[in-house]
Amino acid sequence: MKLTTMTQVTVDGVMQGNGGASDEDRRNGFERGGWAMGVFDNETMTFINQTYQRADAFLFGRRTYELFAGYWGAEERARAAAEDPGNHPITDALNTKPKYLASNTLTEPRWANTTVLSGDVAAAIGELKAKPGGELQVHGSGALIRWLLENDLVDEMNRSSSPWSSARACGCSPTPARTLRLTWSNREPTRRA
Repeated sequence: MKLTTMTQVTVDGVMQGNGGASDEDRRNGFERGGWAMGVFDNETMTFINQTYQRADAFLFGRRTYELFAGYWGAEERARAAAEDPGNHPITDALNTKPKYLASNTLTEPRWANTTVLSGDVAAAIGELKAKPGGELQVHGSGALIRWLLENDLVDEMNRSSSPWSSARACGCSPTPARTLRLTWSNREPTRRA
């Protein structure tokens, strides 16, 4: 399997707290949770839905796993996807495909079809990558992605940039938090060095 990453980030590089809940991730005083909600058009949502659907399995870090399990793995959400997967493509993919959790602290996962990878995580991921199949996807999981890159385990990176500036979260934007107007975008594959 090819290990791919999918990351949603602001134009100033923040990926923290992008989901629907404003209190999703308040580490270090971050107060702008939910920044990704409402900024995606139909084309972007189609791309995201198709991305989840083409996964053969998912790999998570502990923090993202706990957030996803609490939202996408919620019983009523999972039941709705089972009854009508076409209208719930992300939930369907996350609840029907294998999930792997890279963690040395969480030992008893609460989300069905989850295997905890602990100990020599690099070797365990190497074994997963050696299996036949399409994609082992990592969504979010910033600390895990950095670790995967350091261990040369990432085959492909996908990044969805949101035209929004977080200002205080990153400290690299001189302006207050605001939504920006995207005037140009391009998709271009790069070669691995």
